[in-house]
Amino acid sequence: MKFTTVLIANRGEIALRVMYACRELGLRTVAVYSEADRDAPHVAYADAAYLLGPGPSSESYLNIPRLIEVAQQAGAGAVHPGYGFLAENAAFARAVAEAGMVFVGPPPEAMERMGGKTAARSEATAAGVPVVPGTLEALEDLGEIRRLAEEFGYPIAIKAVGGGGGRGLRVVRSPDEIADAFASARREAETAFNNGALYVEKYLPSPRHIEIQILADTHGNVVHLGERDCSVQRRHQKLIEEAPSPALSAELRAEMGAAAVRLAKSVDYVGAGTLEFLFQDGNYYFLEMNTRIQVEHTVTEMVYGVDLVKAQLRVAQGEVLWLNQADLVPRGHAIECRINAEDALHNFRPALGTVTTYREPTGLGVRVDSGVRPDYSIPQFYDSLLAKLVVWAETRPDAIARGLRALADYEIGGVITTIPFHRAALGHPVFAAGDLSVNFIAQHPELIETTRSFTPAPVEPGEGEEVSDPRSFTVEVNSRRFGVKVFGAGPALALATPAAKGGNGKRPLSKGKKASLGPKVDGVISPIQGRVTAVRAQAGQQVEAGQVLFIVEAMKMENEITAPHAGLIAEVRAEEGVTVEAGAVLATFGKE
Repeated sequence: MKFTTVLIANRGEIALRVMYACRELGLRTVAVYSEADRDAPHVAYADAAYLLGPGPSSESYLNIPRLIEVAQQAGAGAVHPGYGFLAENAAFARAVAEAGMVFVGPPPEAMERMGGKTAARSEATAAGVPVVPGTLEALEDLGEIRRLAEEFGYPIAIKAVGGGGGRGLRVVRSPDEIADAFASARREAETAFNNGALYVEKYLPSPRHIEIQILADTHGNVVHLGERDCSVQRRHQKLIEEAPSPALSAELRAEMGAAAVRLAKSVDYVGAGTLEFLFQDGNYYFLEMNTRIQVEHTVTEMVYGVDLVKAQLRVAQGEVLWLNQADLVPRGHAIECRINAEDALHNFRPALGTVTTYREPTGLGVRVDSGVRPDYSIPQFYDSLLAKLVVWAETRPDAIARGLRALADYEIGGVITTIPFHRAALGHPVFAAGDLSVNFIAQHPELIETTRSFTPAPVEPGEGEEVSDPRSFTVEVNSRRFGVKVFGAGPALALATPAAKGGNGKRPLSKGKKASLGPKVDGVISPIQGRVTAVRAQAGQQVEAGQVLFIVEAMKMENEITAPHAGLIAEVRAEEGVTVEAGAVLATFGKE
């Protein structure tokens, strides 16, 4: 069971996080990468790195035979899956074991019992843990889904059996939404998890999302490390997590923790795992188990002082659990903000680009887990997470204040990120009061306007002009120093015009000058780069404003592209499977 070399079957910040833990334990690290990740930081940091294949995850990070081949070639004694990709894939865990290596995670049998959402619901019911009303098996029949919706009452949730992180989840509020929601959830689940099976459950309208962290060894010992409140979400995916939850008493924390431990023991679980619950009106309902390390494990580490990734590796080597439940008491408060490459002002749509400037905040109680650096180009094939900002303080108000300071100090240039949104969210009085639900963003549209106030206005260059990232200057006025950021054209702002000085084509912006992008086309434009996964438009079709005409997948999320106005489609220029650039014309309008 002992090993000296670990292959990390992942990318980005979690690959680096695992490598840090390995090095502290004296373990050699092996990175894997796709063509799109050749220059990624995790590749440079590892002791050895191996190419898997092309950029799409199906040809690289989801390619089990290739991963096993590389692990054996590298002499790895263990494989750490991170999160996402194959982290909850029992077939992968089994393949690793059959190849004579240690899978850093639960045994495949426990993964099969708890990793599948429908199977986990059955196990929870058997262990006496309350669940949300729903099905205990995957469904294929749309008629059966309609029948169940009538039984449970709308809204319902169509969810991926092998899913997590909100991917492969669609909320259905009426019968006529079922077919499209089912198809969309299946496509997204197949892309993210290589498993398109779906199930149905009752959708609770305004719950909190609270999860319990557990850790189990190979000797039957299990402890819990309290809860995380993950209620601030978009598209059913978490944006902000905190520990402990402002909604739980110590008694309820102990009760939920005991339920989580009971369920983990009943399936002979091993390693780190998270049991997710919906919490509403003082009641909790088991939702699913994530049989892996979580993105937000960081806040638990901060309040309990336990390195969960090192714990995973130690457990995988056969160590007896060294933690006692009675000693596991939370100290202080921690908050994590997921720094995603997304545009909150446009429904959190993915935002590709190249990171041109990158400066992390520092100071007491500030932690950044990052997978980017200056000049890093964000691939379109993977999720949008760039980094995680984690802050800790003795009290929740102090943690919020520290988070706001750290967010203001965090600089990422060249790419739109969620930093402005996080500043708006942490500064909102409802967040400060801790009165949260998964509908926090939807119920407070003013968040978007506040986000706008923290977002620099875009600068539109005139013909021949270039736009640079903000530049920082120190200006002294009357013996007082000020820090100033300039958003505008490139470094030659102060040059005279090229005709006068023989310059390089850059010149000061003229007030009111607009960018010239060529002749305007009356059509349907893709606001993002991505792969077209569905085409619902055809030439000669009369469409209404807001009608969904295309679906473009970027960063493992599906994005609906709608008609900007009513009209007659003259030409469809995109087809399923093609990759389009941001600004691409997908269809044009003609005269009616």
